[in-house]
Amino acid sequence: MKKRRLPVNVNNEIHIGRGILRILLFVLCFIAGAAILQELYEDSRTREKGKDNTLQTWAEQAILNVWLPGLSVWQGEAAAYDYNPLDRFVLANFPVLLYSMEQPPVDDRQALKESDYEDLLLLEGSDEDKKGIVDGSLEYGEDAIHLDKSLEEAFLAENGLLLENQIAGQEEIAEEYDVPDERETVFHEVEEPVYRYQWGELQSYEALVKAFYAIDSSTVAGTELLDTQKLLSKDMRMQGSNDQPQILIYHTHSQEGFVDSIPGDESTTIVGAGEKLAQVLREQYGYNVIHHTVSYDKEARDYAYSNALPEIEKLLAENPSIEVVIDLHRDEMPADRRLVVELQGRPTAQFMFFNGLSRSAKSGAIDYLENPNLDDNLAFSFQMQTASNEYYPGLARRVYLKAYRYNMHVCPKTLLIELGAQNNTLEEILNAIDPLAHILHLVLAGEEPDLN
Repeated sequence: MKKRRLPVNVNNEIHIGRGILRILLFVLCFIAGAAILQELYEDSRTREKGKDNTLQTWAEQAILNVWLPGLSVWQGEAAAYDYNPLDRFVLANFPVLLYSMEQPPVDDRQALKESDYEDLLLLEGSDEDKKGIVDGSLEYGEDAIHLDKSLEEAFLAENGLLLENQIAGQEEIAEEYDVPDERETVFHEVEEPVYRYQWGELQSYEALVKAFYAIDSSTVAGTELLDTQKLLSKDMRMQGSNDQPQILIYHTHSQEGFVDSIPGDESTTIVGAGEKLAQVLREQYGYNVIHHTVSYDKEARDYAYSNALPEIEKLLAENPSIEVVIDLHRDEMPADRRLVVELQGRPTAQFMFFNGLSRSAKSGAIDYLENPNLDDNLAFSFQMQTASNEYYPGLARRVYLKAYRYNMHVCPKTLLIELGAQNNTLEEILNAIDPLAHILHLVLAGEEPDLN
């Protein structure tokens, strides 16, 4: 029996119908896939806020992988961008437009620079003293919850009260024994703390930051770095004897001067302040000190840190007995703000301990600027700040934290100190050296901080 053949026109209609069905099926799959992809996109946003739905995510991804693998790949690629993955699917036909949309905003280009070592060195060298000063006050980042200066003002008031009591006592003695009224202008070590921290009240991260730190908006800290017990428990005592060099003082920015510095006379600049610090540490406290006076910023300030690093590493290799490294600077402030207090009848420049965290607020840890000694660096500046506030309230400004490294990785006990500013007098700067040396001795001798 012969099989009956369909007319040609009917056969063509069947083929056309099947083609239409295939197209409809493809369109339906595409719409379903797009809907699922949109759901995945929204679900990923939800998960970022801490609301994960693992089973739903697995099921949706399984469907995508089997039926629409192309969209699955696109969905993964698009996760890094802030626009809808469906838009990216459409834009794939316009590669030039897609490329332009995927470029980071101009404001985010700084984060990209932080993957480039040369750019990092430039930023590090030129930005150390630009601490977001706005209208004479520091511009703190989100971590710095202390936006007032109440504690600093309280310290200054406490210090002023102490000075008034000292002067009153001297006047009473002078009156009783008919001694001429001459105010003492020679520095005397404060033998007992004027102020004592209650560490039980400073265990939280918020309380610790409020009491001690200014965190620049370029970086972030966090509880893994700033923990009260961790900072206090680090042993910062000097371990070796003074038979060999123990302390290295140098100046990344040796050209920094003061309002009355004499051009060409480095003894009237930060280098002269470093020489007095070395002298006091040697003669008053018996430390073996190297004062390294080579200049690294005469030609260009911007690369001073990278210029200094090989020489400092060489000095430390030649003198392995060195336990303390101090990079002594002076700060830059608005003309109408002077960093000076009266201490024991002497106008005295305030100083600040400065730490680089090797991490950016935008891109996290800066791998090129790794610092294995960061915890020790932070503990050292913290204990110095504690001793300053307890013995000489108001003399030390808050510990400043910024993004880069500043060669502080060379030694666990490394300090970067900003002593005064460009509008301080040399007298004010040199007067600050005595209490600074005493504070350093208190920490290195293990007399401070009191952990109880």
